[in-house]
Amino acid sequence: MTSGSRDDGPGLSASESRHTSDKRPVFILDNRIDSKELFSAGREVTIAHGEDIYRLRLTSQNKLILTK
Repeated sequence: MTSGSRDDGPGLSASESRHTSDKRPVFILDNRIDSKELFSAGREVTIAHGEDIYRLRLTSQNKLILTK
């Protein structure tokens, strides 16, 4: 590691470890999730899909961006 970087635990990136401790229920009604619930704790959530991790971000223009 470089000096000044922090250790977030074994195998976790900074963004993954930041989200692992944030546990809250998200309700699904008729296969629909309200984005207000997803972004209640911030403007970004991580989504695990198989072996991959995706980031879903809420932009300043209130649009969603999904990146791998």
